Amino acid sequence: MATHPVPSDPIAAGATQRWVTGAIPRPYLLFLGDATEPAYAKTAFGLREWAPERCIGEFRCPGGTVSVGLPAMRPAEAHAAGARALVIGVANEGGIILPAWVPLLVEALQAGLDLVSGLHVALGDIPELHATAMALGRRLIDVRRPPAHLPVGTGQKRAGKRLLTVGTDCALGKKYTALAIARAFAARGIDSDFRATGQTGILLAGSGMPMDAVPADFEAGAAEILSPAASPDHWDIIEGQGSLLHPSYSAVSLGLLHGSQPDLFVVCDQPGRRHMLGLPDFPIPTIERIIAVTLDFGRLTNPAICCAGVSLNTAHLSEPEAARLLLSESERLGLPCADPIRGGARFEELIDRCLG
Repeated sequence: MATHPVPSDPIAAGATQRWVTGAIPRPYLLFLGDATEPAYAKTAFGLREWAPERCIGEFRCPGGTVSVGLPAMRPAEAHAAGARALVIGVANEGGIILPAWVPLLVEALQAGLDLVSGLHVALGDIPELHATAMALGRRLIDVRRPPAHLPVGTGQKRAGKRLLTVGTDCALGKKYTALAIARAFAARGIDSDFRATGQTGILLAGSGMPMDAVPADFEAGAAEILSPAASPDHWDIIEGQGSLLHPSYSAVSLGLLHGSQPDLFVVCDQPGRRHMLGLPDFPIPTIERIIAVTLDFGRLTNPAICCAGVSLNTAHLSEPEAARLLLSESERLGLPCADPIRGGARFEELIDRCLG
């Protein structure tokens, strides 16, 4: 999404608490690994943009080219500057800790930093990290661990209102859109909660459900727990995951859709992206197709589901270019189209449609 100042007010979170950000030592040194594609560093970018007061510096492997614009620091420098944890800010394919990272993560432990990760592979499963943390009394904190004994989904209607962000692909603005909508609702005095479904959202909100770490049979049940029954005028703004038409991650998206039972959804897209992230043989589906399949699948658990509008990630466009695109797409689709990070009248129109 576009880079603009973001308010530092807290994101509300409800009774599904899994991790409390206050229990994770701050500030952070953001670890960027060997990433050369910014989309794989969305955790680091999310923390830098939405919680800048918690981020002191960045640290990467030789050969890594991604930067979030923070000072480059070795762990000892970051600790001297006040950092108390190194957060792995990259999410590679498979969510693994690469061998080349391990010496650098050991260095962080030796410098006095705890490690925080949202990857699929647990920090404690790496023998060198486990041994070093035990010897030094450092903590290894994994936020991508779903609670035990999750139920299967029931499909039964729950009280309250729900909005889900859905996407044409991965890593293009579903989390940012949900965060922006949640803050806009709060600014209008609407009783609402942001419901995090990924590691960055959980780190920001202090609670949530790591949906892509949930076994497939329990995806819908986990989504039902994430967004429990509430008062009739309460809104849950649910962070979407993946894409219903993504050949790798559609299972998570579908379980989240069925369990969330959203009344409204907002489609997120990045204009100009030609193929699925990491999958050059799979072109990006159109916004219209995502609307159609979301309506089709979503009606299973909420026959009244409807599309509230479209969120476009225009970070790569100038202000005039973005304005022209938002206007033309809104006229073409007959829906509000906005970049929530740019805000403005078009974003307010999207919020009006959600609450209208």
